[in-house]
Amino acid sequence: MDASVRLGTGGGNGKPERWRSRSPGPPAWLGYAFIAPNFVGFAIFTLLPLVFALGVAFTRWDVVSGFRGLQWVGLQNFVDITNDPNFWESARLTALYVGSSVPITLVLGLVIALALNGPIPGRAILRAIFFIPFIVNAVAISATWVLLYHPTFGPIDLVLRALGVASPPLWLASSQWAMPAVIIMTIWAGIGYDAVLYLAALQDVPKDLFEAAALDGAGAWQRFWSVTLPFLTPTIFFLIVTGFISASQSFGTINLMTQGGPGRSTTVLSYYLYQNGFQFYKFGYAAAISWVMFVGVLLLTLIFWRAQRWLVFYG
Repeated sequence: MDASVRLGTGGGNGKPERWRSRSPGPPAWLGYAFIAPNFVGFAIFTLLPLVFALGVAFTRWDVVSGFRGLQWVGLQNFVDITNDPNFWESARLTALYVGSSVPITLVLGLVIALALNGPIPGRAILRAIFFIPFIVNAVAISATWVLLYHPTFGPIDLVLRALGVASPPLWLASSQWAMPAVIIMTIWAGIGYDAVLYLAALQDVPKDLFEAAALDGAGAWQRFWSVTLPFLTPTIFFLIVTGFISASQSFGTINLMTQGGPGRSTTVLSYYLYQNGFQFYKFGYAAAISWVMFVGVLLLTLIFWRAQRWLVFYG
């Protein structure tokens, strides 16, 4: 008999009683040792800069003069933000960029996922093709689209001229078309990621519900609206939150393609923060902008999180 299982008499009824000896578990410090590297990395590369930026937000600092150049100004940087028309214009452009790119990417990604979910030839290859833009380096993507948007030799304008458009848009060289051009590129780069997540969620939709709905006479649209969409709401919620946070912090694309121009037509908040910090050397003001952005994104994320209680179906 195993040494960990004993027989005995219990309760005075003469029947055998079984129990198992418990071996001592690993020491508590071992678990903390495994997660310590992650916490150390988080503290050094995230928490410490976050706290430091909060302190700098209440100062005037050009960084060139070192720490001796720190001048305490209290809430003056935040007051200056409220009176800064460039800040509010950048906030409007950020809202335009996020409010356009995220919803359109969500919808088009879902359309592609529904198409790739069916029995079509080369489905695996098509999935990989749509996902490639998401994993390609942002520098390569931006450089490619700068060439595509070239007003003279760019393939996009050449096609438009061949279709009879006499004066195609100047795209990145136009203050009117630069932001739509960046939004189009962002949508193209993000569709594949959304489509792959949708495809994974579509595999979990119970097939028997489709059969029951079809037997009840539900059409394709009714089956999608009543069966498919509710099971996709957790994925949609995840993509909305992560897409909103990612787009609101977008910097690389703007910096590589337009540098905030022409004029200020693509100067979103993240790029305006960069300009104040690393071009104008107003690190205190830049830190204040970063914390305003952080609080704004946090509040909207909490609103989304609250809304999921009524809008997200966890089957």
